Amino acid sequence: MTVLLVLLIAVAALTGHTWLNAAGWLRRPTDRPDQLDERVAVLLPLRDEAARVTGCLRALLAQRGVPGLSVVVLDDGSTDGTADVVRAVVGDDPRVTLLTGVAPPPGWLGKPHACWQLATRADPHATALVFVDADVVLAPHAVAAAVTELRAARVTLLSPYPRIVVATAADRLVQPLLQWLWLTFLPLRAMERSPRPSLAAAGGQFLVLDRAGYTATGGHAAVADKILEDVELARAVKRAGGRIALADGSRLATCRMYDDWPQLRDGYSKSLWASFGHPGAAAAVVTLLLLLYTAPPLVALVGLVAGSAQVAVVGLVGYLLGVAGRVLTARATGGRWWPDALAHPVSVVVLGWLTLRSYHLRKRRRLTWRGRPVS
Repeated sequence: MTVLLVLLIAVAALTGHTWLNAAGWLRRPTDRPDQLDERVAVLLPLRDEAARVTGCLRALLAQRGVPGLSVVVLDDGSTDGTADVVRAVVGDDPRVTLLTGVAPPPGWLGKPHACWQLATRADPHATALVFVDADVVLAPHAVAAAVTELRAARVTLLSPYPRIVVATAADRLVQPLLQWLWLTFLPLRAMERSPRPSLAAAGGQFLVLDRAGYTATGGHAAVADKILEDVELARAVKRAGGRIALADGSRLATCRMYDDWPQLRDGYSKSLWASFGHPGAAAAVVTLLLLLYTAPPLVALVGLVAGSAQVAVVGLVGYLLGVAGRVLTARATGGRWWPDALAHPVSVVVLGWLTLRSYHLRKRRRLTWRGRPVS
């Protein structure tokens, strides 16, 4: 019983931390930004994105409050006609430049190399760089609001996390864990204030950087071989003496990351090993998550079957506290919480399996993404 009470207290503390992050420490950019008086370059890397880039491009062309906006698009070796789709959407808009990328040289992964090519070809007068992915659709004021928050926060890198669009059962089980993990386990206020590179997080779907600070870090050349180039870029910013911040970007952008289960499974498998580092660390973290969030409902069932009301109540309270953490996260980031949060224990099990798969495939050098090896 003592062990159960300790687990219950731990879950309660983590859920309280989720509430503290969501209610007090999470930045929320303004919905009504003033017109920017600086030049901004939006940088869009594309590889086989013909089916989804149209919405992203149209949203970029519809941005308001950024008179000095330029958009640089890089076709990174696409084989599905992505460049033709880009030309059809942008027409002769003078704000848009379409580049043809070159294959990454030895020591580079595809995404960092594509971003580096974009950054080196951006408007030299742009003082802010905004990286977006093709699966992101920005609200009309998103760029102005994000850059305004970058300056207000006085940081080098701002990561306004988009609202993740979920459609399938797999989406609803796995995708909310992204926001839940950093709202539950990452002390946002300390992350902003601390110079420690290890205390960093970022989401590459929508990243906003001060141009001078980006250059000082070495840009994406400093993270050339990193599969989690977004997080590693945030760490590089801290190593160079800059500051970073996360923000709720749910009112600024939406993102449908994967179309189906195979894409989602492979997308997480390619990078989860890099999130944890050593397999021992991954095993410890996954075991802890299973104990905290999957064991309580099982304990409640065992208590009911065994006729122990006390055990059943402790297990049920632990389960409900875990669910509450998911609800708080969803409410804070524009996500769906009902009835999805009730399946939180299953979500944690799926995360554990994806982590195991990630290490298994990496050990056999079978991790690939978009036709390129990533390990």
